[in-house]
Amino acid sequence: MKKWMALTAAAMLLGGSLGQPAHAAPASEADAKEAGAPEQRRAAYGQLSLMTGLDWEQIAALDQYERTLRKARPKARPKLGSWAGLYASPEQWSGATNPDPSDRNPDSIRFFGGIGRDGDGDGKADPSSDIDLLYAQASAVARFGGTADDFSIGVWEFYHNQRAVQRVNQFTLLYRTFGRLDLDGSAFPVPVGTDYSYRSTWGTARGWGGHRTHEGTDIFAGHGLPVRSTCYGVIENMGWNAYGGWRIGIRDLDNRYHYYAHLSGFDKSLRSGMTVEPGRTLGWVGSSGYGKPGTSGKFPPHLHYGIYRDRGMIEWAFDPYPLLRQWEKAEAKAKKARRGR
Repeated sequence: MKKWMALTAAAMLLGGSLGQPAHAAPASEADAKEAGAPEQRRAAYGQLSLMTGLDWEQIAALDQYERTLRKARPKARPKLGSWAGLYASPEQWSGATNPDPSDRNPDSIRFFGGIGRDGDGDGKADPSSDIDLLYAQASAVARFGGTADDFSIGVWEFYHNQRAVQRVNQFTLLYRTFGRLDLDGSAFPVPVGTDYSYRSTWGTARGWGGHRTHEGTDIFAGHGLPVRSTCYGVIENMGWNAYGGWRIGIRDLDNRYHYYAHLSGFDKSLRSGMTVEPGRTLGWVGSSGYGKPGTSGKFPPHLHYGIYRDRGMIEWAFDPYPLLRQWEKAEAKAKKARRGR
């Protein structure tokens, strides 16, 4: 009874904090643009934290991971609610043995082992409700306990994928470090206005180590020019790679892996597992790679910048050149505006 009263009270708070019933359509085009805005999502995560015992950052991370999967596979994972990320098939939601795949009764869904839950207190487990979607996922993970290890076990049981556990924990760390949801800022990987050059080299042939294609953009610059983080992210890899030399890899909240290679060295304060923000110095342009640790000078100094998207089970590279042009122009415009003040 106490649990139900807490759930009901939280649902009432959700309705008040979000400004409209969970199932209501946005009242206008302006409201539609605001659907899923950080303020709305943050309020929902906070109230669902009261309902499940998970931290709001953990609920946000679960939702964000689902949002990235939908972005990577939009046809296979269509949107169910207005903004919540979770996708569940009718069988997953209502239960694989449920004779009614469109069942919305929370009791019968639970009986048949479905994940559907009533989070907004309207008596229905409705997959078109953002709050029901969030509550279904968070409560499934939370049933394993409240410690960090329990949370990881819950994520594993939900996805049966260690990659998902790593991503959700990385996203949680980012939200805890910066304390907000709007972590989509960016920076060009070397200081704009310095002496560098680059062009689109995506897909060109490479011969060292066997035939392969170039998965990135080379930014040629003087040895020692600072290399900066392009995003808010978590350092996933640091060290030597036979192809990339001294390299660093950073995972962002969009589940993209940013790869910086051929560095002359790293900022000594950095460690794997740390968070970084856009513009943070990671290391310096060099010419390391194409050999055993310490090999350098087999090509002119430059930064190889690559970017990869995680599809849940595999990662694939895509051409970073358009993003680099976008970030460079935005930073140049911001610098010009500051000078004009």
